[in-house]
Amino acid sequence: MRARPKIGCIGDLLVEFVCLSKNGHHRRVESYMGPFPSGAAGIFIDQAAQMGGECIFVGGVGEDAFGDVVIERLTAHGVNVSLVNRVKGVPTGTAFVSYNDDGTRDFVYNIILSAAAHFSADDATLDALLKFRPDVMHVSGSALGDERMAKPVLEASRALNAAGVKISFDPNVRKELVDNPAYFASVHELMEISTIFLPSEADAEALFPGRDLIAFAPELFAKGAEYVVLKKGENGCEGLSREGDRASLAGHKVEVLDPTGAGDCFCATFVTLIASGDFDFKGALERANAAGALAVTKVGPMEGNSTLAMAEALLKGDQ
Repeated sequence: MRARPKIGCIGDLLVEFVCLSKNGHHRRVESYMGPFPSGAAGIFIDQAAQMGGECIFVGGVGEDAFGDVVIERLTAHGVNVSLVNRVKGVPTGTAFVSYNDDGTRDFVYNIILSAAAHFSADDATLDALLKFRPDVMHVSGSALGDERMAKPVLEASRALNAAGVKISFDPNVRKELVDNPAYFASVHELMEISTIFLPSEADAEALFPGRDLIAFAPELFAKGAEYVVLKKGENGCEGLSREGDRASLAGHKVEVLDPTGAGDCFCATFVTLIASGDFDFKGALERANAAGALAVTKVGPMEGNSTLAMAEALLKGDQ
């Protein structure tokens, strides 16, 4: 890389426990595996660091063993955690996931009553972020469902955007919240200032019902977006750039053990590589597509995170 791209992220950190049997819906006595470090934003920044980014994170965890699990994982991969608040007396956020034979997942979260939202976009935090000078600041829509978390996320995004920092946004739409005016307004505000917009097919259907990428991407470009990429899960991805680049990639055939975090890995890989200046649009998408596939091959939301060499090895093996 010409220089390590500087990637910032703000949002949710938690630990996750995975049920070892299927179809229980958390309603019977089961064994769980964990704690795994998690949170959409946490998965993103860990992957960005493994892809060669110089990374910083704003968030909150408890001053407890679960918080240690998260901090130790991010630190091991070189993420700057100086802006992660360690909250005394409030537990680290948790998620429990149970899988079903039809591919659906049941989650039980403790986010609202946890340390996950105990961070701010105060002057000291913003000064530290501006001193870091991120090339891109990433936000996942998972941070917008709780008003206490959404407030600093939006404040930081506005301030950094005004300072010329590019904003990357994965809307990660929560359908159960779409009818909440405050939540929907937050999603749309971030769409308005996004340089890189990374919806899934489900996100696109919620935000642009009945319209395909070709139909809705020009709206984002008119507002300043440079890249709009549609994540299609096992079916790969397709994307457009404001400069007219277009790519459509098939998915990789891999054994799916745990789909959690695949989209975050995809986003982090694309954002980091396109920001590096070493990859063209299609090249960054190809590696993001590979990283998303690798993410599902291990149990645990961050356990399938990969390096650039690993993504390129998968690409070479599929040729």
